[in-house]
Amino acid sequence: MPNYIRAKFQGGYYFFTVVTYRRRKLFKAASARRYLKQAIRQTQSKRPFEMVALCLLPDHIHCLWKLPAGDGDFSTRWSSIKGLFSRQYLRDHYCPSAATASRRRKGEVCLWQRRFWEHQIRDEKGLQKHVDYIHYNPVKHGLVKRVEDWPWSTYHRYVKEGFYKDDESFADTTHDTTTDFGE
Repeated sequence: MPNYIRAKFQGGYYFFTVVTYRRRKLFKAASARRYLKQAIRQTQSKRPFEMVALCLLPDHIHCLWKLPAGDGDFSTRWSSIKGLFSRQYLRDHYCPSAATASRRRKGEVCLWQRRFWEHQIRDEKGLQKHVDYIHYNPVKHGLVKRVEDWPWSTYHRYVKEGFYKDDESFADTTHDTTTDFGE
């Protein structure tokens, strides 16, 4: 059995990939997107963090958080987000019970993969690379031809704040597709 070791740094920036169970396309539904937004806001109200960048795809989420100084507990935050989302989703939607005996024993539902992938951002260059990666992801997956055409992304906030031009295209050299960001 693998020994998963999480980063133990306090504060700072973290990139995450969180995937739905068996890559179910949960986030195609407006209600699922709404439940996720509510779960994130509710979690932020109790355990603050800044959502630096986010892209919500049909079957996974990429995001980058800034945690408060002296706080490195992103696992509890993800547990809260996943739990709040799952409870609300299951109230309103059917979930096929294809869970394994192990998942049932652990009280896991059929909405999320068990773990998430995280990476600590160490410098300004890494921060920009990951923000760009997050925003470019719908194009990478063939969901849209242009970054600005994907509605569920903080890309639009970045344009509004002047970080990107509205019609900015991402050069292939900016997005090293050989880098594994946990997909």
